[in-house]
Amino acid sequence: MRQDDIWGEETARSYDTFHADMSALEALAPVVSRLAELADGGRALEFAVGTGRVAVPLARRGVPVTGIELSQPMIDQLRTKADEETIPVILGDMATAEAPGPYQLVYLVYNTISNLLTQPEQVECFRNAARHLSPGGRFVIELSVPELRQLPPGQQAVVWKTEPGYAGLDTYDVLNQHLISHHFRYDETGRARLTRSPHRYIWPAELDLMAQLAGFHLETRHADWNATEFTAESGSHVSVYRLAGEEQRRGL
Repeated sequence: MRQDDIWGEETARSYDTFHADMSALEALAPVVSRLAELADGGRALEFAVGTGRVAVPLARRGVPVTGIELSQPMIDQLRTKADEETIPVILGDMATAEAPGPYQLVYLVYNTISNLLTQPEQVECFRNAARHLSPGGRFVIELSVPELRQLPPGQQAVVWKTEPGYAGLDTYDVLNQHLISHHFRYDETGRARLTRSPHRYIWPAELDLMAQLAGFHLETRHADWNATEFTAESGSHVSVYRLAGEEQRRGL
């Protein structure tokens, strides 16, 4: 499965509808408020900006936002909400693409770093964030915690969501730290359509080491955008990494 095949026209057209719950104002409010606070009056860069689910309301809050996005169909959907002047977008991979900077904030939401399927690519994503940030800038990642504790011995799949018309499950390859998310959508006749997306899951401690390799340190980690305490039972986290400031870089 290639990423540019997964994020094609059909996925782009249905993305906002499928994720309508995450796009609701009450769901986005804490996300946008926290990112605006972390931008601290500066510019923000969103890796994998997609259809602009977060970038558009953040720009409306007065934060200048630029995006990097691999999928042209996703950019086309964003353009139905905001023009190029409002939210400039660079077509390219978040691990390597360059946007005119610098920025005070780079952010990557909803597990998207796991779309990079190797550890070296994920490390390069951190390094790319560091290249775009001013000294002392922040890189924010929203990411799920791997659910391996739910796997009984000999079982490779976890059902993570069921609702009318939809079932979602993940199959794990624990040797290679990969998973495939399977999305089954049912129409009124009972027929199902399957879409899949591959991921490389990352433990929080591994993520922190990636950050250190790129010159970051962990500033805060919470279980969600409302600053709920992160515990061993948390299913996801919002981690804020801080790039070394100018004095630290000089060793002062």
